[in-house]
Amino acid sequence: MKILLTALNAKYIHSSLALYCLKTYAKEFQEHIFLSEYTINHKEDFILQEICRQEPDVVCFSCYIWNIAMISNIVDNIKKILPHVTIILGGPEVSYCAKEVLTQISADIVIRGEGEATFYEIVKGLITNTLKLQSIHGITYRKGNDIFSTQNRAPIDLNDLDFVYDNIEAFQNRILYYETQRGCPYCCQYCLSSIEKGVRFLSLERVEKDLQFFLDNNVPQVKFVDRTFNANENHANHIWNYLIEHDNGVTNFHMEITADILSEKSLLLLKKARKGLFQFEIGVQSTNPHTIKAIQRNTSFEKLKTVVKRIKQYGNIHQHLDLIAGLPYEDYHSFRHSFNDVYDLQPEQFQLGFLKLLKGSGLREYAEQYGIVYRKNAVYEVLYTKELSYAEICRLKQVEEMVETYYNSGKAYYTIACAIHYFETPFDFYEALGDYFLKKDYYAVQHSKMELYSILYYFMIETECTAEYQEILKDCLKFDIFINDYVKTLPDWLEEAPDEKQKRWNYFNHTALIQQKIPHLAEQTPKQLSKRCYIGFFHYDIFSENKCKKETVILFDYGKRDIITAKYMCYQLV
Repeated sequence: MKILLTALNAKYIHSSLALYCLKTYAKEFQEHIFLSEYTINHKEDFILQEICRQEPDVVCFSCYIWNIAMISNIVDNIKKILPHVTIILGGPEVSYCAKEVLTQISADIVIRGEGEATFYEIVKGLITNTLKLQSIHGITYRKGNDIFSTQNRAPIDLNDLDFVYDNIEAFQNRILYYETQRGCPYCCQYCLSSIEKGVRFLSLERVEKDLQFFLDNNVPQVKFVDRTFNANENHANHIWNYLIEHDNGVTNFHMEITADILSEKSLLLLKKARKGLFQFEIGVQSTNPHTIKAIQRNTSFEKLKTVVKRIKQYGNIHQHLDLIAGLPYEDYHSFRHSFNDVYDLQPEQFQLGFLKLLKGSGLREYAEQYGIVYRKNAVYEVLYTKELSYAEICRLKQVEEMVETYYNSGKAYYTIACAIHYFETPFDFYEALGDYFLKKDYYAVQHSKMELYSILYYFMIETECTAEYQEILKDCLKFDIFINDYVKTLPDWLEEAPDEKQKRWNYFNHTALIQQKIPHLAEQTPKQLSKRCYIGFFHYDIFSENKCKKETVILFDYGKRDIITAKYMCYQLV
């Protein structure tokens, strides 16, 4: 018997925690279970060939909104090529509409919800030839022309699950996922986590043991898949404290948290963390109180704002904040307000998402009542709502593209901070920039980094800005270019003065100044410095709020990056 667990991940660097959990729980039959991971960027025909070449008896797929279309096609073709193969589907995309799935896809069994114990019982029955599907809880299955469902399976004790990462070499250059809890205490109506009531936790003793494995192996990044990591303050604080005390100086841990419930005790603890030890993803979704009430989120934006600002002041934790467009009662003007509220917090990443009506979610059930119209097929994204027209959704997608291109990439942080002052609000800047891209047909082609800087420059030039402002803008763009990349060829509109090459060399030879300003580079020879560093000359003080006129000399060290912003380190010489 050969059972193939198959994942179609969104990216190569991702790994399928769900399938590793299934395989580990059924370790009694491990000689029969094999795991294959692909990505949605692979061609369907390649995946089909790879699966059929292995001549499996059973093929299992983990189904999500990003891969269900590919899986559906692959399953139908497997059944044509290998009609004897049993095909099992699981995952959130099939759990809440299992009967419907079996009428549309040529699979045999759907595992609903939590899968470890269910998968184990199916495998055991197949291998021992004692399979009785009607007695296995948590499945929907096909028998002849009929489809049957068994009763739901009771939640598993997380402490009965073994650690899945026994072979760390298999995960080189990939993100590792880890869970310490299942369930969520909240009832957000756009999310599937609201369906399962209550939260189950892994014992802290077990968590410490697992985390130490990651630390001992210097894993680059571990992403917690806990829906609300700090749902239980004591649980979260214990883990944070353990990671701070046992920090290996390398591993980064990513968590989704609810910021407005962080206590003073938690904040003081987080202040102690090494810079780069933690990353926080914080869902804001909207700051419209009517919207927040409709989606049943019990959050206080005022408290969230205070916490995010405080963590920002610590300077040691990367923060990623989210908004969702298309929620009930959020029109274009309201979303603009939500955008500006979040943007003012200056998170390291600011994600604009668009509502997806997930199967099983409350908003999907009440979509008609709220006037939400969405795509028929995965990813079920909103097309328009009572409050937000399709044209407005399209315009918000332009804003999203500009935020991704210029803000989240970090390419133009200082330039944008300066440019925004020429607009009423940050949203208006990104909206106008998006309109400019559309007008110039820039969305149709890919652009190099330098082209993106040039587009931003000419966009601002076309606004009603003064000649002095244009010079300030050039300095800001030059600084953004140098702090992000080691480049020696600048755009035509940013050419340096002829004598700057000699001036740069003079500063590299100024050992006393280097010793005073940048002691860690003092032992470098001028030639070594010139290879590792670059010196830029500016007419304005880039670091001052009003960008006052002042000849400024800045050294950029391309041997060292800031772990939070990923920008190269820089030091003002003059």
